[in-house]
Amino acid sequence: MILSPVTEWLLDNVTYLSLIAVFASFYYYSTSTYDKWRKLNIPYIPPLPLFGNTIRMMLRLEHPIDMFDRFYNSFPDVKLFGFYQMRDPMLLVRDPELINAILVKDFSYFTDHGFDLDPSTSVLANSLFFTNGQRWRTIRQKLSPGFTTGKLKDTHGQINECSDEMVSGIVETIEKKTDRIDVKKITSGFSTDVIGTCAFGMKLDTIKNDDSDFRRYVNIMFKSTPKQMIVQVLLMICPWVIKVLKIQMFSAEATNFFHKVFTDVFKYREEHNVIRNDLAQTLMQARKELVLKKNSTAEDTFTDADIIGNAILMFTAGSETVSSMLSFCLYELALNTEIQEKLRTEICSMKAKHDGKLNNDYLMDLHYTNMVLEETARKYSIAFNLMRVATKTYTLPDESFVIEKGQKLIIPLFSIHRDPKYYPDPLSFDPERFSVEQKSQRPNGTYMPFGDGPRLCIGKRFAESEMKLVLSNVLSKFEVLPCEETEIPVDIRSESGVTSPKNGIVLKFRPIADY
Repeated sequence: MILSPVTEWLLDNVTYLSLIAVFASFYYYSTSTYDKWRKLNIPYIPPLPLFGNTIRMMLRLEHPIDMFDRFYNSFPDVKLFGFYQMRDPMLLVRDPELINAILVKDFSYFTDHGFDLDPSTSVLANSLFFTNGQRWRTIRQKLSPGFTTGKLKDTHGQINECSDEMVSGIVETIEKKTDRIDVKKITSGFSTDVIGTCAFGMKLDTIKNDDSDFRRYVNIMFKSTPKQMIVQVLLMICPWVIKVLKIQMFSAEATNFFHKVFTDVFKYREEHNVIRNDLAQTLMQARKELVLKKNSTAEDTFTDADIIGNAILMFTAGSETVSSMLSFCLYELALNTEIQEKLRTEICSMKAKHDGKLNNDYLMDLHYTNMVLEETARKYSIAFNLMRVATKTYTLPDESFVIEKGQKLIIPLFSIHRDPKYYPDPLSFDPERFSVEQKSQRPNGTYMPFGDGPRLCIGKRFAESEMKLVLSNVLSKFEVLPCEETEIPVDIRSESGVTSPKNGIVLKFRPIADY
């Protein structure tokens, strides 16, 4: 049989043609979503095939803080614009009025965070942060009693005991002929002890024990690893691979450690009929009502994984976020001694007014302290961004654009908190920004370190009480000053996934003579 020249050429070059077909198919797949913002006439950042606009972050050539800040400043005069997280079309919202609508006013259209974490790959997928829809509403309702005013008042004595331990640790360090202290290390021990004793009735003594398993595994949970980066890429390209292969998003070793700890806590309490007015008791009550109840339908079926997942989230997030905030606060007070002195004056004055009782009435009178903490949370937003997904189709208030159901949005709170339009000279530390007068002049949607609206951080008031009490104890006994080892400015671009000091924060503590 005689073949035509064309057929012969095709047969001779089948390998090359196959490769061309494969590359063409891959290119089409990599770029098939990239015309969305152009068709909708939405400003957008031109993407690269497959990697979209995030390749520098993926290769660790750019920190997420810097990447999103670059995005934020690319379109200074628009309400929202598009970018691509790998193949995924995303909207970045930068208009305060629209942000307030999404988080508060029209929350019913944006109830979910939009994280696609499968419960089969991590018990944390069952926690309040990652759950969506009605399951989130149910769990939030069951956990809220753990953070009532009455419950918070009961924790003040325990927090003061932990802050006394922290002061003792500082004194012991000074007696060893050094007044240089890594505040991130000592505040991490403090915050871990507080969440352990107040929420779960565990005496951990991590302030005295730098090598505590609890601290080590909290650090592991928040540490960003190459494996996590690969998993994140897979989640954005082909999420089904994660589910099929059961790839863990968080450290299995750390997760298993905390899973056993909290399982043992709940089991011990049940077997010995231990009843405490704390978060662990709230979780156990939630277990009775959600897990052990009869006649539950498939839609509202809960398991022990939901209870344990929330215990792990509350412990790890409550420990890490507070320690970072306290570290940054002490750092700024060391650099701004006049602010430190004004804060100390208020603390001493209010202590005298309340006869030395550091109770709820005392905390309510710490107005300047509150301003200092708010300014710390502004300048050092622990989360870089807030994420939401449209759970229903939403038309912008000015009817200029429709956000489709399923569309994911990023609210770049770190960049907003440092936008000179809302906070002049944003790198300076100025608690007066949060005076009643100045706060009233800023629009809603420009300050949200704990989120806003119905998904506001459930532990916000507990964290604030914790920080006020430890500052009251420490600053009434020590002056905090910079030293030769203090990194100025502090590098906040750690690999922990949240804003925290990359190299620690070393400060000098000088005892106040008449405390």
